[in-house]
Amino acid sequence: MNDLLTERLILHPFTVAEAERVAAGTAAPEDNWLADYPSEGERVGAGMFAKRSASQGATQPFGGWEIRRRSDGAAIGGIGFHGAPDEHGTATIGYGLSASVRGQGYASEALRGILAAAPGWGVKRLLGDTDLDNLPSQRVMEACGLVFTHQDAELKYYGIDLV
Repeated sequence: MNDLLTERLILHPFTVAEAERVAAGTAAPEDNWLADYPSEGERVGAGMFAKRSASQGATQPFGGWEIRRRSDGAAIGGIGFHGAPDEHGTATIGYGLSASVRGQGYASEALRGILAAAPGWGVKRLLGDTDLDNLPSQRVMEACGLVFTHQDAELKYYGIDLV
């Protein structure tokens, strides 16, 4: 699977080995990680991708993607699907960035990159959710066209029709 490129980012589909390193928080010599990468959320997401790939085989493009800056190749976060689309073409996505690069538009840019590619992968509707108090993530989803649909005691839910 090829990298997706945006203006400032490389969205790199994880290999299982890369995901295992991120999950363990142990960089290999070829890894170019920010000092605060991976976050705990990124470690959990990478671990889920690695386990899913081990049990189901290759899951890309519906797995984890490392977000890298084009300017220096540094890994700054992750974005990924929670699995393949269901029978209606609906898939759920999550994302996160290292604290040191938040507030610079990278999450919105990465999400827009995935939104642009997703219809070509058969995704008809994309969903996302965020903690009730995570206003920055809510703003990212809204800036990318996702619409608030509902909330429960813990999360706010968003969605967008792609086709």
